[in-house]
Amino acid sequence: MKPIMLITGTRKGIGRFLVDHYLAQGYFVVGCSRGEMDEDIKDYEHHCVDVGDEKAVQQMVRAVRKKHGKIDVLINNAGIASMNHVLLTPFHTVQNIFSTNVFGTFLFCREVAKVMTKQKYGRIVNFATVATPLNLEGEAAYAASKAAVESFTRVMSRELADYNITVNACGPTPVMTDLIKGVSDHKMDELIGVQAIKRMGTNEDIANVTDFFIRPESEFITGQTLYLGGVT
Repeated sequence: MKPIMLITGTRKGIGRFLVDHYLAQGYFVVGCSRGEMDEDIKDYEHHCVDVGDEKAVQQMVRAVRKKHGKIDVLINNAGIASMNHVLLTPFHTVQNIFSTNVFGTFLFCREVAKVMTKQKYGRIVNFATVATPLNLEGEAAYAASKAAVESFTRVMSRELADYNITVNACGPTPVMTDLIKGVSDHKMDELIGVQAIKRMGTNEDIANVTDFFIRPESEFITGQTLYLGGVT
């Protein structure tokens, strides 16, 4: 039986790349986004879900468990950002960011962990960002939401360790996706300039981290956030 992987935010960007990446490795992939996928994909199952909707997340995870009997890996990729001065950031923008980045990550971790604790195995990878350690101006709400994800990752890793479940986080540098399409070239050059490796990240860079975290041999690695680009 194929291992079952659940990835959030799979309709485009990094999530869409990870679908193909893990299908090629022999996983059966279950994904979700607010909208439908543009194509039918072999060994892929799609759900239309708002990750911040508790009932929708619960229904999806229960359906996956009922159909497939297990969930081996969870990758919490779904995320949104807003880059603006804190004085110019509307409250509803902050609510939306936290609903997706924090509450969505929490809900999927909680519900999938219920499945993983019963099977006594699991790999969970959450998504952080270099915007948090770099204290990037204009990204207060986004960086704060991902700081919450990092803290949640560390605490949850300890709570699930006895069940052979690891919980880690990947902290990407900017990758050319819709998430950063509104960022000016000047701002992007400034950000990349503080990295040790001065280039944008790629989907392959991120997949390299998720590959590492979900390996069976990585059973002794949990509660970690791995930043890309030489950011510390």
